[in-house]
Amino acid sequence: MTGVGQGTEGRLEEVADGVFGYIQPDGGWCLNNAGLIVSDGQSALVDTAATETRARALREAVLGVSPAAPRTLVNTHFHGDHAFGNFVFPEALVIGHERTRTEMLSAGLHLTGLWPDVCWGDIDLVPPALTFTDQLTLHVGDVRAELLHLGPAHTSNDTVVWLPEQRVLFAGDLVMNGATPFVPMGSVSGSLAALAALRELDPRTIVPGHGAVSGPGLLDDAEQYLRYVRELAREGMEAGLSPIDIAREADLGPYGGWLDSERLVPNLHRAIAEERGAAPGSPVDMTALFGEMIEFHGGVPDCHV
Repeated sequence: MTGVGQGTEGRLEEVADGVFGYIQPDGGWCLNNAGLIVSDGQSALVDTAATETRARALREAVLGVSPAAPRTLVNTHFHGDHAFGNFVFPEALVIGHERTRTEMLSAGLHLTGLWPDVCWGDIDLVPPALTFTDQLTLHVGDVRAELLHLGPAHTSNDTVVWLPEQRVLFAGDLVMNGATPFVPMGSVSGSLAALAALRELDPRTIVPGHGAVSGPGLLDDAEQYLRYVRELAREGMEAGLSPIDIAREADLGPYGGWLDSERLVPNLHRAIAEERGAAPGSPVDMTALFGEMIEFHGGVPDCHV
């Protein structure tokens, strides 16, 4: 894997011929990754960035290796760190799951209110103009990209981008590296099912939604953490504990060194809700859950953008 471009806020890393991950360290809150496919004079982008400054740095890096601006842009889900920068690529047709458009329009710029001190810039929200339900094939020159929706997982509307010939997977936030998974808007059981489906693809390289590019071992890490959360939830329910009390008593073990460990609290809420029969992806009160996460963390988690 070769680093080929350096924006002011991230770096392009070539993971296959003409296929790049745009990596924004350290991968914590708001510091997502993006992806770029370049072939036969064409290009496509996977996700953007949270702030105007970071999105413009991404554009500069993309144009450093692509002969033209991307004609298509895939959003892996509606969260602002992956989609607020869409407007910086006006040439691109934005593509996403049908619920990505719905959720993006519903949420608006809500993320900016969670961290009002961040310099977000003059963001113009651009939701997907082309939507799909289960699967869509995108051709970028001679590169075939399969856009797959595997059900509620990180959110209700996740898309992964799979390049079967290169065996490269742009996983969105279904997979993170060194950062704690976040599933209250999606599903614990759905995430486990999605991870099993991704394993069947047999990826060689995974560009996660946050953190460094790696291999299929990231699927194992995510699965083990989610099974741990589900077991904690079951034990806590038997003991009559609330999610925040379960989290306070939990021994995070190997997950204690992951970024944003406070996400355990909303993850437990989702796990308990599913144990009680809630459907994967069913709505939750994210304002209340964010408040509990702040209480557990002892303050608002840092947004590093």
